Amino acid sequence: MQFQQLQYFVAVAETRHFTRAAELVHVAQPSLSQQIRALERELGADLFLRARGNITLTDAGEALLPLARRILADADTARHEVQELVQLRRGRVRLGATPSLCTGLLPDVLRAFHDRYPGIRLLIEEGGSHDLVRHLARGALDLALVVLPLPTPSPALTTVELLREDLVVVSSPDAPRPGRGWRTVRIADLEGERLVMFRHGYDLRELTVAACRAEGFEPDFAVEGGEMDAVLGFVRAGLGVAVVPRMVAARSGRGLRVTPLARPGLHRTIALAHRSDVAPPRAARELQRMLLER
Repeated sequence: MQFQQLQYFVAVAETRHFTRAAELVHVAQPSLSQQIRALERELGADLFLRARGNITLTDAGEALLPLARRILADADTARHEVQELVQLRRGRVRLGATPSLCTGLLPDVLRAFHDRYPGIRLLIEEGGSHDLVRHLARGALDLALVVLPLPTPSPALTTVELLREDLVVVSSPDAPRPGRGWRTVRIADLEGERLVMFRHGYDLRELTVAACRAEGFEPDFAVEGGEMDAVLGFVRAGLGVAVVPRMVAARSGRGLRVTPLARPGLHRTIALAHRSDVAPPRAARELQRMLLER
């Protein structure tokens, strides 16, 4: 099995077309088809069902695809690691983070990292913890900031706890204080409040909804489905209140009233994760160090 054959196989699997796949990998279509046939002979199984205008994966092809993608991703990571110059003068870091961490935690750390290593490209992927764990597992990210506990515990990942962050309630200064108007608000006081809620897949959505249900009520959504910036904008407009991380509230500027949650409150644990079987590239290890020492 040759590395090049796996590249050709993934290209055909993603385009479902031999000619387009050949163009994608810059090879003549007959050569690509020949290499795919050679790979199938070595594996002893057809990888594609070939019909005019319709290329689909066989069961063997479906089984090989995630493994081939991972091999190619690992090879790409190795290539970048070897190509990095001494003293981290060039390279890249692929970092995944939840949107709230991109707003609250990362700006200062990334600025310090960029000031120290201006030649390193920072590629940021925003997403929920579930998606980030999946991207890590298939080699599409070097590091990810995720919320613990992981939605699907994975023995293939190493996680290091980074911080434990309080959640607060934000509301429009023009609206009445949430709950009973006190300086703190309980989760139970959110019953009857209209909430501005994040889209499905957001860790904050799951945490808030679970906390409300633990108090015996279903939250009432005024609007739902937004990302962090949209949620804060809707709160400023007076559409409702939202539960957000303290760091995000502190960075959000004017136009928001911040009310702490009464004890025991709500918290979330942030961890830095990477694959256990592959060491992060050198530049990623340096960013990891800076995050842990922040």
